[in-house]
Amino acid sequence: MKRVGLALLAQSLLTSCKSDDSPGTDNASKKVIVVGAGISGLAAAKKLKEKGFTVTVLEAQDKVGGRLRTNRSLGVAFDEGASWIHGIDGNPITDLAQQAGMTTFHTDDESLVAYDLGGVAINESTYANAEEAFYDMLDSLMESGSPAKSFETVFNAEYPQYADDRLWRFFLSTYMTFDRGDLDKTSSLLYNEGEEFGGIEKIATNGYDTIPIFLATGLDVQVGQRVSKVDYSGSKVKVTHNGTVSEADYAIVTVPLGVLKKNSIEFTPALPAAKQAAIEKLGMNCVNKFLLTWDTAFWDDEQYIAYTPEAKDKFNYFVNVKKFHPTVNALMTFAYADYGRQTETMSDAQVMDEIMAHLRDIYGDSTPAPTNMLRTKWATNENAYGAYSFTAVGSEMRHFEDLAEAVDDKLFFAGEHTEVDYFSTAHGAYLSGIREADKIIDL
Repeated sequence: MKRVGLALLAQSLLTSCKSDDSPGTDNASKKVIVVGAGISGLAAAKKLKEKGFTVTVLEAQDKVGGRLRTNRSLGVAFDEGASWIHGIDGNPITDLAQQAGMTTFHTDDESLVAYDLGGVAINESTYANAEEAFYDMLDSLMESGSPAKSFETVFNAEYPQYADDRLWRFFLSTYMTFDRGDLDKTSSLLYNEGEEFGGIEKIATNGYDTIPIFLATGLDVQVGQRVSKVDYSGSKVKVTHNGTVSEADYAIVTVPLGVLKKNSIEFTPALPAAKQAAIEKLGMNCVNKFLLTWDTAFWDDEQYIAYTPEAKDKFNYFVNVKKFHPTVNALMTFAYADYGRQTETMSDAQVMDEIMAHLRDIYGDSTPAPTNMLRTKWATNENAYGAYSFTAVGSEMRHFEDLAEAVDDKLFFAGEHTEVDYFSTAHGAYLSGIREADKIIDL
């Protein structure tokens, strides 16, 4: 769910990033290797360089940004990963976006039209009443939860009357699975954990990658460098990348949780047991995004179009891109969890057929096919293996903190999966980078 609070904490961290303190005179002799040029790694590298450290960032991909990737091949900025600033009040991304030249648009959640099967419009009051009841359920379900039971198991036991309700299935998909992860794997106790900034939500209109590009300015970022081993057994940390070994006094590992789960990087010695347990227990969500363009718009002039199909997690929510790009006839839609993973085995034509089946059910059989489509495949992307972390069955909130723990004052970890209050968010990733830079500075 969307998370509320703790704006002052983040603002203080952002302020610390802008400290007027002069670089430490002893820092230039200290070398830091940052593994990963996502927003957390770049935030850490930028602050450390400002403090006088010698910093090298190693990035496996061909450009900076990590999961903040923007595809402009169709003439519009399609953000493959993060798209929104979730709550602009006190959110460090708000100021950062302005500095980076990122343009934004307020997406109004009230600007929505909903359809059931057969293109039958769902009455506004029906939708609103069901939504209110859904939120009431979320406020209390954890009272019936247990560490070994999933959200789905407890929900089905407590609310069997809604198990086959298509509108409730829509809410479960777009409000829970989208944000948390597979409901049969999400903790029935911790599904509502985390904090949130207040204020409206804004979507990036010229690309979220403006932020990592801004942060990377002036940094020594080496792209196309895949790290395979981190040896912290000696006085220096040795990082193996593309067959080359580089040494530093400190290393910050910022790869996504999915990469850690795949053991893509060998650590010597092995990571502490608590950290390994956290990697295993926390979940990694799959959300795939699809941008489709047409010569002419045929859909409602609302920000969001909701649809309640029989299948869960399948192209049930459409963002009207035309609302913030008036000259572009485009819709963005999503696939979550197991269905999201299934789309990665499907051809473009198969995916478009499935999306168009929903749109034609809403708008009629004569609805034209799209001219182009862009898509993501996050679950099989070797640089991510998923979209973002979530509280799975067996997770404990301390697991996020365990992932954030430094090892031997030499090996540090950042990324959204290490931020207990703001996990699964771009702002959480950013704040984690500042946090780890501060740890090294304090040493």
